[in-house]
Amino acid sequence: MQNKNIVIGIGNLLFCDDGIGVIAINYLRKNYEFKQKLELLDGGTLGFNLAEYFLNYDNVFIVDTISIDDKAGEIYKIPSDELLNSSRYKNTAHEVEVVEMLEICELHGKRANITLFGIIPQDINSIGIGLSEVLHRKFDLLIQTLLKEVEILGIEVVKKDNVLLAEIIDELRL
Repeated sequence: MQNKNIVIGIGNLLFCDDGIGVIAINYLRKNYEFKQKLELLDGGTLGFNLAEYFLNYDNVFIVDTISIDDKAGEIYKIPSDELLNSSRYKNTAHEVEVVEMLEICELHGKRANITLFGIIPQDINSIGIGLSEVLHRKFDLLIQTLLKEVEILGIEVVKKDNVLLAEIIDELRL
């Protein structure tokens, strides 16, 4: 039986850098195809509805901003065990929701292998669809870091187009 794998982009698109997860999903849809099954989900602000994915999938990759004390643009790859055992990743509403969903899944005795690909935001307070200059510069590195992990699962990643990040953001503004 083939594993169920999913990439979930989390965040609020209306608050600049906070929307990076949603932007990443749209970027992946436009520019890549996957030869084995890999779902891409705009999780937006799904919150507690993430439990369905955490319980029913084998591998879940989350793209989100994280509020760890570091400089804007730093990228972190955090496995679920570290998320569960660390209090430093519970500072924003959706960070709390991700960790709480992991805890609930632990109570069920079943959960996916979950990895968070987080980036430190520069601006999550301004209203507007887009990314700060720092996150714009680091976006490709974030995507490539995620895609390496996808390939480790044996999922072939094929570049199908070269739609620019700026074009993706412009489409999301419409």
